[in-house]
Amino acid sequence: MERPPKYTADNLTTIQSFILQEARRHPNASGEFSWLLSAIALAGKVIAAKIRRVHLDPVLDIGGDNVHGEQQKPMDLVANEIIIRCLGDRTDLGLLGSEEETEPVQLRSAEEGGKYSVLFDPLDGSANLGLGVGVGTIFSILRHEQALDAEAPHLQIGRKQVAAGYILYGPSTVLVLSTGRGVHMFSLDPAVGAFVLVRPDLMIPSGGKTYSLNEANADSFGPGWRDWLSGCRRTGWRSRYIGSMVADVHRTLLEGGVFAYPPTARHTEGKLRLMYEANPMAFLIEQAGGRGDTGEGPILDIKPTHVHQRVPVILGDQVGVDQLLKTLRR
Repeated sequence: MERPPKYTADNLTTIQSFILQEARRHPNASGEFSWLLSAIALAGKVIAAKIRRVHLDPVLDIGGDNVHGEQQKPMDLVANEIIIRCLGDRTDLGLLGSEEETEPVQLRSAEEGGKYSVLFDPLDGSANLGLGVGVGTIFSILRHEQALDAEAPHLQIGRKQVAAGYILYGPSTVLVLSTGRGVHMFSLDPAVGAFVLVRPDLMIPSGGKTYSLNEANADSFGPGWRDWLSGCRRTGWRSRYIGSMVADVHRTLLEGGVFAYPPTARHTEGKLRLMYEANPMAFLIEQAGGRGDTGEGPILDIKPTHVHQRVPVILGDQVGVDQLLKTLRR
């Protein structure tokens, strides 16, 4: 009888197996945090199944405006409800906040067993959904530290995140996750219905030559931004912009370069939300060896004042972000 093969990095590892392996590093782990991550993975699988039918079911009719005055489509609402249903019965969840809702929902206090807060953008880039462009879910997990602020225990700096990630719905469904020990990429295998580890310990390549930002707004960028763009064009950088943050940041994570959403005349404080988009993405980029900044300091050091706060965003490899910041500070 042949012996089973020894473990190698090529062995099949599902996200559930990976989460359990990580939990073993913490002797006092209760398993509750692992259940949260499993619930998010389940929500991603359900949303992916819905998106695959986006042209077959009538989900693209207009569904009103969200709290930011942005047009919602039913798929935004469907994704929002799926995540709430997957997470809402977790007894260790103290607070659940969605970008689509006015305020997070306080489910239970720390004294009642609420150990974690989960904030999420259920369907980033949904305006592209009907065009077959990649869209995604972004999530951030914080400790539900009631002593911080009984009114808003979730308003913590991004460095206090215990996990962050995104799920990209495209040609394949990809889940990228960090629990503070590197960045790991999983791909959904529809044949077995599980997210499988495909890229452990991702590191953002240094010195990438791709920039990603909406150049249609360039006339309202500050002079430093315009100088940087001119320098990129002179030195052979490529422009790649999809208009879906998850897809654009995913490419930046894999190829290096810079993703940015600068302040504009319309959005003088920036457009992207600190708690729902900037913090989780900056956490991932920094865990992969890159850098996240607003142009005035690290994203992860910002003390939030409200849950829908907006900030300028610069994400990318160390070399590219450093070059941009030097230009902005001249």
